Amino acid sequence: MDTGSQLVWIPCTKSYTCNNCSFISQPTLQNPPFLPKSSSSSKIIGCSNPKCRWLHGSDFLHSKCPDCNPTNCSQICPPYSILYGSGSTAGILLSETLVFPERRVENFGVGCSLLSTRQPVGIAGFGRGPSSLPSQLGLTRFAYCLLSHRYDDTTNFSSLVLDDATTRRTADSGEKGLQHTPFLKNPAAGNPSFSVYYYVGLRKVTVGGKDVGIPYRFLHPGSDGNGGTIVDSGTTFTFMEGHVFEPVAREFESQLGHLYKRETDTESRTGLRPCYKVPGDKSFLPPKLVFHFKGGADMELAVSNYFAYLGETDTVCLTIVTGVGELSEGPSIILGNFQQQNFYVEYDLKKERMGFRRQLC
Repeated sequence: MDTGSQLVWIPCTKSYTCNNCSFISQPTLQNPPFLPKSSSSSKIIGCSNPKCRWLHGSDFLHSKCPDCNPTNCSQICPPYSILYGSGSTAGILLSETLVFPERRVENFGVGCSLLSTRQPVGIAGFGRGPSSLPSQLGLTRFAYCLLSHRYDDTTNFSSLVLDDATTRRTADSGEKGLQHTPFLKNPAAGNPSFSVYYYVGLRKVTVGGKDVGIPYRFLHPGSDGNGGTIVDSGTTFTFMEGHVFEPVAREFESQLGHLYKRETDTESRTGLRPCYKVPGDKSFLPPKLVFHFKGGADMELAVSNYFAYLGETDTVCLTIVTGVGELSEGPSIILGNFQQQNFYVEYDLKKERMGFRRQLC
């Protein structure tokens, strides 16, 4: 379930190829690929179908289907190829029937992926855009509560709430205790690379109550669309462009340097920083990390959301990452999945705002 992309896709046909995908080494999680020929409601989308423009602009379609009569065209929609931050997928677009326990959605656009690299079994795109699941279902709101990454075999489970205009909110999915911050418009929202994202107004980041001083140009998208903060359930660790990450990391180093021994070898091996050795007779108590958003919403993270022990070792590392060198384009900050665990996060599409509260998922 990925709020940073829009297409819903599944492995498709017996010839589906997956290179280094996350489910190959976990046969218990494998599902047989979807076979369109076995489904009476499966239809390949054609060039003239408006859904084809979800993935291909009008100019591209005109060059690929120059002889296509909009009222009578048998040519199929050209295959798609989508690049993610850590992999890719490619296939053809289908029209199918999507069935929920209490709802049936006809002519649902879904990707029939024939080839994927470094991907999960499939992706349900929850981002902005016409092909996303919220858009196709006409949702006014969706929310999730992400299970802890500790994998401790408890009976807790992640939850997902989908609301449309006819849905009545239940007691456990209301707004009680939520802090809200508005979604922001990216000046370059017409750019398909940016239009899928949920931008929020991060005003500042504090470590141990101290503002780390992030330059303003990285907190808000500029006229070229670059910069700003997005919320992305499909990114594992929160990402910060170098000019944002460095002051955050330095402040942790400043406040923790006299308390714990720095593990520079671990840092060079893992790419995580800073890392510290925690003696067995001591507990690790780092300064509080808080994200302060526009509208007064403050997201104070639990320690387990921003520091983690490496396996069974006594070494703990900051679970915020940065890239190599300068980030040329795109958001400067990506609020990732690890930092959202044990938060109830609501995307209010009607009021254009995000709400959140700490909650054991």
